[in-house]
Amino acid sequence: MSNFAIYMIGIVIVAGALAYGAYALSVSPVWIGVGAAVILGFGLMGAVKKTRGPSNGPRR
Repeated sequence: MSNFAIYMIGIVIVAGALAYGAYALSVSPVWIGVGAAVILGFGLMGAVKKTRGPSNGPRR
């Protein structure tokens, strides 16, 4: 299993746990969905940043 997949599984678990906690606190399902989408989006960006290869940026 790739590092990217492991990272994303962890993010999904965190988002699910936070969504369940929000549900237990009687937060509106709309806001639970918005929060989960934001967490998954940030997680995806973080996973890509952590697992991409070396950057071919400008040479100095």
